[in-house]
Amino acid sequence: MTSDDAALLTATDLGCRRGGRRVFSGVALHLLPGQALWLRGANGSGKTSLLRLLAGLASPAEGRVDSHAGAPAYLGHTNALKDELALGEALSFLCSLHGPAPDAAAMRAALERIGLSRRLDFPVRKLSQGQRRRLALARLWLVQARVWLLDEPYDALDREACDQLDAALQSHRDGGGALVLTSHQPVALPALRTLELTGGAAA
Repeated sequence: MTSDDAALLTATDLGCRRGGRRVFSGVALHLLPGQALWLRGANGSGKTSLLRLLAGLASPAEGRVDSHAGAPAYLGHTNALKDELALGEALSFLCSLHGPAPDAAAMRAALERIGLSRRLDFPVRKLSQGQRRRLALARLWLVQARVWLLDEPYDALDREACDQLDAALQSHRDGGGALVLTSHQPVALPALRTLELTGGAAA
């Protein structure tokens, strides 16, 4: 079995242009079950653009992306939460982007993990930034995607919430999933691989 056969997600000679400018080129990756990949680079190096290409939300200027395990779950650096909705409604909407909405019991269990189970009917507009981020992250535990693509998942989280996220990411890996993330904060996951985007190319 080749690495391509085992990979959950592959990218081959991937390139991105924005406004006529080359952002990066020649990116290749083979994401295997259990792996975690940290995209690193200066602001403007294309980390978010690469995540969006891997998620199928944008088309590459060159190269290709192949998902071998169904559609990935993508969490952007914005939370995509509607202020006028209650927590339960907002979480159900986020999950519906990846398939059928989960039942109420599953949603309550996910909200319990992030400490918001008693606020199912609480309006999103009254949440703090940290609570909004935790609510957006709860979607990951309700979808069946084996690949998670996470743009700055630790943003606005306190230390306890960061530790909970680390545990959830590791549990996903232990179950045969894989993930790609960006982060301006240190990432403490074991056996973490890195991909540096610099000078228009991958290093």
